[in-house]
Amino acid sequence: MIYKLYQAQADFMYPARQLARLGAGLARAMDMGAFTPPPLRQFGAACTMVADGGLTHHRPDYGFKFAKMGNDAVAVTEEARFETPFGTLLRFRKDTPVVQPRVLVVAPMSGHFATLLRGTVAVLLPDHDVYITDWKNARDIPLSDGVFGFDEYVDHLIQFMEILGEGSHMIAVCQPAVAALAATAVMAEAGNRAQPRSLTLMAGPIDTRQNPTKVNELAKSQPIEWFEEKLIATVPWRYKGAFRRVYPGFLQLTAFVSMNLDRHINAHLAQFRALACGDVVAAEAHKRFYDEYGAVMDLPAEFYIETVKRIFQDHDLPLGKLTWHGQPVRPEAIRRTALLTVEGERDDICAIGQTMAALDLCSGLRISQKRHHLQSGVGHYGVFSGSRWAREVYPKVRAMIEVTNQ
Repeated sequence: MIYKLYQAQADFMYPARQLARLGAGLARAMDMGAFTPPPLRQFGAACTMVADGGLTHHRPDYGFKFAKMGNDAVAVTEEARFETPFGTLLRFRKDTPVVQPRVLVVAPMSGHFATLLRGTVAVLLPDHDVYITDWKNARDIPLSDGVFGFDEYVDHLIQFMEILGEGSHMIAVCQPAVAALAATAVMAEAGNRAQPRSLTLMAGPIDTRQNPTKVNELAKSQPIEWFEEKLIATVPWRYKGAFRRVYPGFLQLTAFVSMNLDRHINAHLAQFRALACGDVVAAEAHKRFYDEYGAVMDLPAEFYIETVKRIFQDHDLPLGKLTWHGQPVRPEAIRRTALLTVEGERDDICAIGQTMAALDLCSGLRISQKRHHLQSGVGHYGVFSGSRWAREVYPKVRAMIEVTNQ
């Protein structure tokens, strides 16, 4: 029912947004620079806000055309190395003969597309041969393609690492830290030669019993049946994934926005003022951010429910109960993969200690194979995006890859 209500609202607003887009274009056409009457600018600003206010359900472009290598700019091409119904192993292939360390960036499947890690990839790209898990929107995946739960997520990571080949590295950002550690443990126990040479876990929920956040408390506030009843919906008949049960991306976005409602309200008020005053730079920066933020993807219901249950409610990994296709997952089996954990001092989603817990779980590693970095002055997103990521966190990640790549 909730998906039907959302779709009805989106359909109802579509003509209004188109009309607002027309009004915004008319206001721009009548703009006379310094001589433009303030009411006309305000009218154009209001129309633009309405026109840009809707959600989209398609992956934005990554937008990488060139990467800087030394003093040269080399062309970058997106190359789908392998594809399943649920995700693509996407490579950002650089036009250079230089051989660089292969790195798989594991993106969250949490309501947004992998393009949310554009800033992460941009920093990695000059020094590495970068691949990313480009997850697909569940509402576009036919029911006939089967289910996708936690085990299937781990399957994808193992298969992707096997395609990258021996000597590659893995970086998991946020939610997939548990799956990345599980995949590495499974590969290590099987003696899989493609197990990552280094594994970096960034702001991930390895053990959410440590310093629980509001997000962690919410996950434990209701029985899992409540999540299934209240948050799981069925894709409408008009989409390829018709009748697939999903956790809708618009619900996840609503949860994110509600956590920092004042910040988003103030950002939109500032955007109105920027548009009304003709501050093109500020207005464009706001639009870029919210175009990405408002591009949402649905999650397969089984993956969402298993994630809430196994990671946030039952704490299967730190309690030694995590399984993969019925097989126990043993982090202590990891002996060849160096481990780096990264946390943010002000992270209100994945608090201090939750990611670092992986270091204790991987008891088969020598102390020299383990590192931890606590980044001061940043929240959750600052761990893997923005200036602090580029200047302070990334050098730690690069050093880990360089040392283990020798």
